[in-house]
Amino acid sequence: MKHWTLLLAAAIAAHTVLPTPVFAADKAASSPGYRVGDKLAPAAKANAKAGDFKVTEWDSLMPKDWDPMKGVSVLSLGRMQDGDPQAIAALERLKRSWDTAPTEPAMDNTRIRIAGFVVPLDAEGETLHEFLLVPYFGACIHTPPPPANQVIHVTLATPAKGIHMMDAIWVSGQLHTGISDTAMGTSGYRMDGQAVSLYQGKR
Repeated sequence: MKHWTLLLAAAIAAHTVLPTPVFAADKAASSPGYRVGDKLAPAAKANAKAGDFKVTEWDSLMPKDWDPMKGVSVLSLGRMQDGDPQAIAALERLKRSWDTAPTEPAMDNTRIRIAGFVVPLDAEGETLHEFLLVPYFGACIHTPPPPANQVIHVTLATPAKGIHMMDAIWVSGQLHTGISDTAMGTSGYRMDGQAVSLYQGKR
């Protein structure tokens, strides 16, 4: 696991919490018991397959030599007081860096199956066409967005029903590298989503 997740604790400690948007489909999320920052259990086998789709971990989407925390000290952030201009400036610098985080070229045009949490982009009642998939609970709504290479912009070939804000799901589809700017955050990957199912298993 990359150490960029440590910044999440610093951001929460500094109360850099974003307001939660309201969606019609946000009434009864089926992911009870998750806390902000929780991630889903990794796949049992690194090379597991689900039909034509390779089960993929989030770390695979980041170049191995990329340092997400370059130039920022998490420990220093943790010692700063609420509203400290230095902490705010540091988080802003990091956000700009994360919005252009490099993707892994080898992942372009691959067929993958990956588990994550849903941030709807165009929910219409109980129907979902488009969403961001993020690696931990609360990303983009209760905390700053993850690096762009940890956000997938999914467009479904067939709209899904019964999927709500921050539901834990599996999604399968064709992955592409490419920046997408949305109201909820910047993604470094796009996916032509072909299948969605609720996540079942240990967290």
